[in-house]
Amino acid sequence: MILCGAEDGRQDYNMNVFDEKKKKRDFIICVDSDGCVMDTMNIKHIRCFGPCMVDEWNLDKWRDEILERWNVINLFSETRGINRFKGLAMMLSEVSEKYTEIAGIKALKTWSEDSPELSNDSCEKMLKVDPIFQKALNWSRKVNEEIAKLPAEEIKPFDGAKDALDKAHELFDIAVVSSANPEAVNEEWERFDLVKNVDILCTQDVGSKAYCISRLLDMGYNYDHILMCGDAPGDEKAAEDNGVLFFPILVGKEKESWKELSEAGTKRFSEGTFAGEYQDKLKKMFHENLS
Repeated sequence: MILCGAEDGRQDYNMNVFDEKKKKRDFIICVDSDGCVMDTMNIKHIRCFGPCMVDEWNLDKWRDEILERWNVINLFSETRGINRFKGLAMMLSEVSEKYTEIAGIKALKTWSEDSPELSNDSCEKMLKVDPIFQKALNWSRKVNEEIAKLPAEEIKPFDGAKDALDKAHELFDIAVVSSANPEAVNEEWERFDLVKNVDILCTQDVGSKAYCISRLLDMGYNYDHILMCGDAPGDEKAAEDNGVLFFPILVGKEKESWKELSEAGTKRFSEGTFAGEYQDKLKKMFHENLS
């Protein structure tokens, strides 16, 4: 396995990692990690992201309503899987309009929309601009601390994911294309013996998912020989930006999705019948499931 290591949008990643990687087969399946292979998104947002925001901004008076809305934004709608700081800015904007004024929200919102990099490091560079960035950084660091405390037995792959990857790797190269923390991804995939099926692993410190897919194209894979498998609209967009195929893992129907990929999706992928009616049907189901 090759580990690629640049927070989304940065331009200082190690390009040699892709340059040195050689494709073994003509086809490659890219898979997201959190919320796609690993059943981690719900627990992280419900127990860590939302509650840490409520605590940092002293919003306990409206805790239930705000946490419900946080989960809708980040888990159960078309904005599922967005960058943590974008989600924070969206939620705090709503809080400022509906519940109580949030000082500095305009600065945070502008940064979240315009910055080429959204990470703890880039947030730290904004500390002199407005005090809200210190609070945002405190929140993000606390989230990481709380995620690290989550019980290991509650972090596991979705039913069917491991078997599907085992089967797929017999025929296709496999790449993990994830915006998650590299240490967490490595630990989780090692613990469940998933790394044996991974030819290249790209985490948040490589660059955007779209960038990672573009580098796979540079390695010689044809557009219709790359399949991005993900659970969020951002995964679909990364695929579309590169003109490659997309297979959705449906929220709440992950087991059924992995079964569909294993039994029908990979067959169509290898035979060249994935694009068109079949992919259109999958995408329609994907967006209906998030609406």
